[in-house]
Amino acid sequence: MDGFAAPGRGDGPPSRWQARSGALLDETLRNLRAPAVAVDEDGLIVAVNSAALSLLGRDASALVGQDSHDLLHRDRYGHSMPRTRCRIRKALLTGDTGQGDGEWFVRGDGTLVQLSWLVTPYTPDPGGEGALALLYEPKQPDVRPGDGEQSVPLTELDRLALLAETTTQLTSTLDVDEALRRLAALTVPRLADWAVFDLLTERDEVRRVLVMEHKDGVLIEREDLRGPMPPVPAESPMPLSRALRGASSSLAGPATYQGPPDSGIAVEQQRLFTATGMHSALIAPIRGLRDVLGALTLGRAQRPDAFTPADLPLLEDLTRRAGLALDNARLYQRQRKVAETMQRHLLPQLPVLPGVEMTARYVPAPDASSVGGDWYDAFALTEPVHALAIGDVVGHDLDAAAGMAQIRNMLRAFAWSHPEAAPSAVVTQLDEAVMHIAEVPVATMILATLTRGDDQFWRLRWTNAGHPPPLLVTHDGRTRYLDEAHGMLLGTGATRSRSDAVTVLPPQATLLLYTDGLVESRHHSIDRGLDRLRRHAASLAHRPLNPFCDQLLDQVRPSDNDDDVAMIALRTPSADRSG
Repeated sequence: MDGFAAPGRGDGPPSRWQARSGALLDETLRNLRAPAVAVDEDGLIVAVNSAALSLLGRDASALVGQDSHDLLHRDRYGHSMPRTRCRIRKALLTGDTGQGDGEWFVRGDGTLVQLSWLVTPYTPDPGGEGALALLYEPKQPDVRPGDGEQSVPLTELDRLALLAETTTQLTSTLDVDEALRRLAALTVPRLADWAVFDLLTERDEVRRVLVMEHKDGVLIEREDLRGPMPPVPAESPMPLSRALRGASSSLAGPATYQGPPDSGIAVEQQRLFTATGMHSALIAPIRGLRDVLGALTLGRAQRPDAFTPADLPLLEDLTRRAGLALDNARLYQRQRKVAETMQRHLLPQLPVLPGVEMTARYVPAPDASSVGGDWYDAFALTEPVHALAIGDVVGHDLDAAAGMAQIRNMLRAFAWSHPEAAPSAVVTQLDEAVMHIAEVPVATMILATLTRGDDQFWRLRWTNAGHPPPLLVTHDGRTRYLDEAHGMLLGTGATRSRSDAVTVLPPQATLLLYTDGLVESRHHSIDRGLDRLRRHAASLAHRPLNPFCDQLLDQVRPSDNDDDVAMIALRTPSADRSG
C-alpha cells in the first residue's frame, strides 16, 4: 500500500469511511503517480493517495469523510469559494469530465497552493456514484496572492459580496477600533496591500489611527506609522487634504507628493509612500451623517498594477458604510462617557463608622452603557445612627439611572427630615412619592439603620421592599439570610403596612447587601443563586472585606448575567475592639 493512504487502519472495527476507503484500494488507484482524491456523490472525500497527501500537506484522517469543497477550495485571497462558482463541484453534480487551471487550494498549514485539476466520473463502490479528481501543479510558476501578480478585477458578484460582508461586519460592533480593523481585513489583501485610516477628532485634530500591511500572508499593524497628524489645510488640492475636508475621492502615487509640500499633511504623506513602498493608492473621505469623520487610503506596493478611476466607486461604497458604522460607534461611546460620569456622581462616598469596615461594588450590565438602575447608599442620620440602603430600578440604561437618582435623593431627604423614624415609615413615605413624583416603573430596595448599643454591639434594623434578603456571615462561616420584614416593592400602589426587623450583629460578622444581578440567571432558579451565594460567602468568611467582595463577584455572579450588580458590605469589629 505504498502508493495509497487511507485513514484508521487499526485493530478496532472499521468506520463507514474506513470501510469505503478499503474498497478503493485497487491497483489502478494505488499506482497513480498524480495526486488523486476520490469523492462520493455528495462531494465527501472517501480516499486519497499518498501523492495527494503530500501535495495538500495533510494526513488522511484529516481528509477522509470531509466535504472536499469546504475543506480545500479557496479563492485567490484564501476566502471560502462560493459553491455556485465552483467548476469542480459543477462537474461532479453533472457527472461530466471537466478540467481547469489556476484554482486555489488550502494546505494543512494554511498556505495556498495554485493547482490545475481534472475531474472524471468514478464509482467508489458498487451502486455508488462519485468522481475522481487529479490535482497537479500548473506549468507556469506558482504565483501566490500579494507576490506581485496582476490583480484580477473583481466581478460584480464579488463587489456585491464584499459590500454585503462589510455591512454585516461593521454593524455588528460598536467599537471604533474594532470596526476599522474589520474593514482593513476585508480590503487587504483583497483590494490592496496597505490600509491607512486617518480620523478627525471632535476638536478637528487628525490622527493616523491604524496602518495595516499584508506581508507574508498575514495582516500586520504598523504601530510605527501611527500617531498625530498636522491640521487639515483649508485650500490644499492634495488628495488626503481634500478627502479630510470631504471634497472628493482621488488616485495618488509617489509622484503626487514629490514636489515641494504645501502642508504638514503632505510631508507626512511623502513619508508614508516612502515607508510603505506604495506605488498606487486610492484615498476617499469617510463621511458620517453630518460630518466628515476621516479618510481611508488603500495602497498597492507588492502588486505592479495601479488603481484606476474605475476602482473609486467601490471604495466610496465601502467608506460610506464605514462612516455610518463609525457614527454609531462614536454616538455609543459618547453615551457611555456620559453614563460613566453620571454613575461616578451618583454612587456615594461611604461614611466612616468607628471600628466598622465598609466597602461597596458596582458592576454595569455587560451590554449596557456602564450605568443602570442598581444603586447603594450609606449616610449618617444622627451621630450614633447610620443608614444603609440598596435598591434596584427596572432597566439598565440612562432612564433607569435617572429614576435611581430620584429615589436615592428622595430617600435621603425623607430619612434626614425624620432621623428617628423607623425604616418602614421612611420607605412608606418614599413609596407614596414614587407613585406621584418619580418617573419610576418598578423598584425594590432595603433600608436599614445601624446603631451601636450600650453593650457596644452593633444592631441592624431594616425593612425590605421586594428586594433579595441581606446575608449575614459570622466569622466562623455560619450564614443566615435576614428574610424578615419583607414587604411589597415600590410603585405598585398597594397600601399594605410595612414592618421592621432587628438583629444584633456578632463581632467580626460580615453583612452583605446586594442586588439580584449577583444571584439571578436565566438558566436556574433564584433559590439556587441564593444558595450559591451563601456557600461561597461562608467559604470566604476569613478573607479581608475587599477580597471578600471581589471573590464573590468572580465566583458567584452567573456567567449569563445580563444585569448590573451593586453590593455594599460591612464587617463589625472584634469583641475586644467593641468597647
